[in-house]
Amino acid sequence: MSEPAWKRVTAAENLEYRWPATAAIVVAVVLQVLLPDALVPGVRYVLPALEVLLLVALVAGDPIRITTRSRRQRMVGLALTAAIGIANTWSVVLLVREILDAHESAAGPLLLSGGAIYLTNIIVFALLYWELDRGGPAARAHGEQDLPDFLFVQMQSPDVSPANWEPHFTDYLYLAFTNATAFSPTDVMPLSRWAKLTMMLQSAVALIVAAFVVARAVNVLG
Repeated sequence: MSEPAWKRVTAAENLEYRWPATAAIVVAVVLQVLLPDALVPGVRYVLPALEVLLLVALVAGDPIRITTRSRRQRMVGLALTAAIGIANTWSVVLLVREILDAHESAAGPLLLSGGAIYLTNIIVFALLYWELDRGGPAARAHGEQDLPDFLFVQMQSPDVSPANWEPHFTDYLYLAFTNATAFSPTDVMPLSRWAKLTMMLQSAVALIVAAFVVARAVNVLG
């Protein structure tokens, strides 16, 4: 019996497209730009500008399908994810401080800002899972590592999935979304220690944002 597609070297025409991850990054940058001044870390447009420059460098090096396994491309991708993550974590801290300090604030803007930060949190961790699982998208396509960091349902039940199935960015986006909403694993199980700790961190950030924003909004509306 042949190995499943996610374990073996993938043919070039089946390598993952870059556009879903690129679109997610653009959404995250736009959400950061739309945040009110009180929730923006540092000078308003410095971090978004840096993120756009890193994204341009990343796409220029491998624009359509992810085939490059260069160390430089991988470092640029991780640096981009880290920049978005640091900015969003900083915004979480500013949001909590704003909620604790403010006596009167409109519920609408508060909910919108909290929602933007919450959504960015999902995107950041989706990118992180996608970049790190089994060495990243290029390493997965070339079958460099046998042991997965995340166990998807299709890996456990190949009889109910296409023969050429392998995880792509949308699968990691789904993982990040369910982890942020359930505050725990659902149908995708973390196997490695870094995966467990990263999912724990994402759940903690999502819980803080949800708890503070909802509590403050209820208080304002009440």
